[in-house]
Amino acid sequence: MKKQTRGIGIMTALFLAAAALVATGGSAFAQPQPTSSAKQELRDVRYCEVIPSVQNGSTVTSYIYNTLGFNNCPPGKWNKLTESEVNQEFGSQKAQLNGPRHWVLDHIQSTGSATSTGKAFTFGGIEMGLDGTLTTPTGQSTVGEQAYVVNKVNRDTIWTYDAGKPIFELTAPEGHVYVMQSYSQLVDKKLHYRDLPRLACLLKLPAGWSYTWKQLTRTLQLNSNGLAYIVNDNLFDTYQRIS
Repeated sequence: MKKQTRGIGIMTALFLAAAALVATGGSAFAQPQPTSSAKQELRDVRYCEVIPSVQNGSTVTSYIYNTLGFNNCPPGKWNKLTESEVNQEFGSQKAQLNGPRHWVLDHIQSTGSATSTGKAFTFGGIEMGLDGTLTTPTGQSTVGEQAYVVNKVNRDTIWTYDAGKPIFELTAPEGHVYVMQSYSQLVDKKLHYRDLPRLACLLKLPAGWSYTWKQLTRTLQLNSNGLAYIVNDNLFDTYQRIS
């Protein structure tokens, strides 16, 4: 081991106006721009995750490692990384290579021991930090393996979405709302931030699910308080429950 310490529920007119502004360089849905602020701006920043799973008796523990704070997931190394290499290095029985992905939030704060572990690991030359863990019974699907299925992840984080920025939401049949935290290029390698307002056209939404987007009039903060409820769409874009 190399251990180292998604139907659109917004008014059609609003969507069409925003889409037109995007195409002509308008500001209703502007592409994120680099910032010189000391507070890191994460919106549309590239990253990757590796999720090795280790079976211990009747349970499986999945460890969610993330390149945030280490690197932007160098394409050369990422494209060479394989599941078998991860299993050999980590001692896991299976692993997910989850990326490349791009953040669809503005700032992240770690608030407790479930996330602020200080543990890092290098997979195929790519250093990553432990972002959270998930324990499931043996034989049950784990985080990221099924679309539109809710998973509980042990994580202490505050996701911040700045006022004036767009957010993208999935609403489940029972009424729970999930806000996109990142979009994925795992299935659709050409998916970009500018495509997110029309994502409902690309999704295979189950009956009762809907996708919408809106501009925030005030800053939104999502505090996981040790346990985050996470769902993926069929393109592996990831959302966290807000209500």
